[in-house]
Amino acid sequence: MKHRYARNRLYVTPEEQELIKNFPILLGGSGIGSIIAECALRFGFENITIIDGDYVEDSNLNRQNYIEEDVMSNKVEAIQKRLKSINNEANISVYNCFLTSENVKEYIGGHKVAINALDFSSDVPLIFDEICQKNNIPVLHPYNLGWGGLVTVISPDGLSLNSLAKKGEKFNELRVVEYVSSYMRFWGKPQVWLEDIINAYINEKEKLSPPQLSVGSWVVAGMCTHLLFDIATQKEIKSFPEFYLSSLYDD
Repeated sequence: MKHRYARNRLYVTPEEQELIKNFPILLGGSGIGSIIAECALRFGFENITIIDGDYVEDSNLNRQNYIEEDVMSNKVEAIQKRLKSINNEANISVYNCFLTSENVKEYIGGHKVAINALDFSSDVPLIFDEICQKNNIPVLHPYNLGWGGLVTVISPDGLSLNSLAKKGEKFNELRVVEYVSSYMRFWGKPQVWLEDIINAYINEKEKLSPPQLSVGSWVVAGMCTHLLFDIATQKEIKSFPEFYLSSLYDD
C-alpha cells in the first residue's frame, strides 16, 4: 500500500485501495459536494469529476469546503485547487456550468457512481437521477441535517424520489427529510431533535434556505465516502426507500 494510504490498513486491503484509486465518481454540485470530494480523495478515490456553475459566497463558509479568499470565485475552480493541493497526481476534472435537463446525459458517461448534491430549485435533480438510473449508475443523495447526516441511494433498478412527490406540490429536500422523520417515528425511533427543526423551519415567517451546520457536512461526507467504498468493492448497501441516518442524538 502506498505510504499516503498506509494508515488505511486493516480497514482497507491493498487490493481495495488500488481498486478505488481509478473508480470514477461524478459529483453534481460542489456545495456539500466540496466536503464529500475531499473526504473521498483523502480516502483514496483519485478520479473525481465535479460540475457546478455557482460561485462562493460568505454564507457558504459555515459548512462548505472554501475559505475567505475563495469568495466570489467559481466553486469548482476553488475546490479543484484545494483537492490538487492534497494530491496533485489525482485526476480532478471540473466543469464550471450548471447541470440542465439538456446536458446531464453528456456529463454522466464513463462514471460508475454519482452524487446528487444539486439544489432542488428545479426538476434537474430528479432528471439527473432518472438518467443515471437508465445508464446503470447508482446515485447517492446527501443531506446536511445540522447535527447529523442523511444519505439515501437511488439504485438503477429501484424506486426514485419521485415516489415521495405529492400532487400539486413542488418536490424539494424537505419532503425527503419529512419522510425519514415519519419513518423513524412509525418504527418507534422518533428523532425529536429533527422533528423540532422541521417544524421550526416550516413555521419561519420568511422563505429561507434550510438551516445547515458544518457538523452535518462532515458527517454526511464520511457516510458518502463509506458508501462509495462499499459500492466500488461490491458490498451490499441499502437503497431507497431505505436510508442511512447518523447523529449523536439517541432520542
